Amino acid sequence: MKKTVTAVLIILLTASALFAGGSQEEGTVKIGALFAVTGGASFLGAPEAKTAEMLVEEINAAGGIDGRQVELIIKDTAGNPEKAISFAKQLIEEDNVVAIIGPSTSGETMQIKDLCESYKTPLISCAAAEAIVDPVASYVFKTPEKDSYVVKWIYKTMQGMGISKIGIVGANTGFGNAGLGQLEKYAPEFGIEIAAKESYDSAATDLTAVLTKLNSKDIQAVVNWSIVPAQSIVPKNMKQIGMDMPLFQSHGFGNIKYVEAAGAAAEGIIFPAGRLLVAEKLPDGNPQKAVLVKYKKAYESRYNEAISGFGGYAFDAIRLIEEAVKKAGSTDREEIRKALESITNFPGATGIFNMSAADHNGVSMDSVVMLTVKNGQFDLYTK
Repeated sequence: MKKTVTAVLIILLTASALFAGGSQEEGTVKIGALFAVTGGASFLGAPEAKTAEMLVEEINAAGGIDGRQVELIIKDTAGNPEKAISFAKQLIEEDNVVAIIGPSTSGETMQIKDLCESYKTPLISCAAAEAIVDPVASYVFKTPEKDSYVVKWIYKTMQGMGISKIGIVGANTGFGNAGLGQLEKYAPEFGIEIAAKESYDSAATDLTAVLTKLNSKDIQAVVNWSIVPAQSIVPKNMKQIGMDMPLFQSHGFGNIKYVEAAGAAAEGIIFPAGRLLVAEKLPDGNPQKAVLVKYKKAYESRYNEAISGFGGYAFDAIRLIEEAVKKAGSTDREEIRKALESITNFPGATGIFNMSAADHNGVSMDSVVMLTVKNGQFDLYTK
């Protein structure tokens, strides 16, 4: 009887140790994913989920990661922070994943950031708000470009166009509020006057009243910062009330479905994004081109839909975990975290990643280019 009790204790202690470290030395590599596959943020989450599934199939077909097959466990948050919290706990406590990719939105990510930190589970967010990684949290990373880079590119482009007085609008979400804050922060540095600032409900279907307020301020351009359907509503409403000044959108505009929803009103919109959306137009010497073109062709062939910048964020998250597991030679969560911080010169969909203990985003301002909508398609912006 004594031997039996001792044996049971050994088994329990071993299982507890494995859970604490998130180790999966035998069998599969379990990766959790939180994506808004449905709901208002589905333009983000759906391509992220499809990309992650496609990549994991490719990795497994090639033999897995160091001989271990990858098991991807996707949870559809529908963009709901409460669901994100519940699913994150399930992935960590019940599924014992080595890392989590996602969520799709900044609000969700900020809600689970401390949770992942307390469980010492690496999180690679596919959301953009700079506050996700600033200040740095040991276990929290992200793949989209920093808000500050995007704002600086917008203002730099405005300077070249002779624009100095603008109106800004944004959704009352984590991403929208963070963006409006960055727009206000850097405006003086570029000689930009923000004559009007308005927030709107993320579920709004008509923004005429909000835009009319901006139009009364004699502005030269509008900046809209959101990831919700308003990205298509703003340009349509602007046309309806005769606002013919340039419209700038954030990097949240990087899905051609927003253009399709806006129709002719989308023509001429200017926005910052990664190079994925114009992969074939890059010079052959660009270090990202081979990665981008391969991913773009594979995705569009498989799903019969255009690539999006959001899918690219999930692409990078999966590839970074794959690289970290290889570098660590282990599936221990702490070793993966350390390995993520050591990844350098890694070409991804968003940019060239150079992670460090001080930088859990890893891409520079050079990862951003200015794009526009031309004949209903994304194109490189030229003055």
